[in-house]
Amino acid sequence: MTMDLHLPSAIAGLRTVKLTIDWEVELQRFFENNSAYFIRVMGESAAPLAANAVILGGPPAGWRFRNRWLIGYVDSGGKRVAMTDVVEGLLVAPVWHIGLFIVDVSRHGSGDAQSLLAGLEAWAIRNGAKWLRLGVVVGNSRAERFWEARGFREARIREGVEMGKRTQPIRIMFKPLAGGTPDEYFLLVDRDRPHAP
Repeated sequence: MTMDLHLPSAIAGLRTVKLTIDWEVELQRFFENNSAYFIRVMGESAAPLAANAVILGGPPAGWRFRNRWLIGYVDSGGKRVAMTDVVEGLLVAPVWHIGLFIVDVSRHGSGDAQSLLAGLEAWAIRNGAKWLRLGVVVGNSRAERFWEARGFREARIREGVEMGKRTQPIRIMFKPLAGGTPDEYFLLVDRDRPHAP
């Protein structure tokens, strides 16, 4: 059913699993139990096939990438407590993209999100990542504060991004994992340059 990743969990008692279509029902249940994320970002609860779309989805057509990792964090009883979607080598090899990063609402405020992200960053660095990239909905202040506090900085705002029932601006953010300046990042990912088309 699952294949263990070479990504150890940063939290004792949790293990990581690669999420495949076999996990669809469980992932859908996790999304429904964490509906606040979907309401905030998409304007509605998780759609009935949200898990299917995430498992079978990926970067936009034509975007180069090396690998996509859909990762679940599971406790000893098999309950999912977090998940993330990471694209390795998006557009260029040293840039990894975090598509989703959801921690179960029961663990909010526990420090788990920070610990899991730190473990994810260490794993990405060991595997060649030099930069992390992500998008966060403008006005999702809790998420914006979280990513800023973890060292991510704004590259640009993309206007008019359709997500569920909403069309909204997205902050594209990046973080150097091995030193580096914004100019060095923009040389790698020109599309993230401020005012890029």
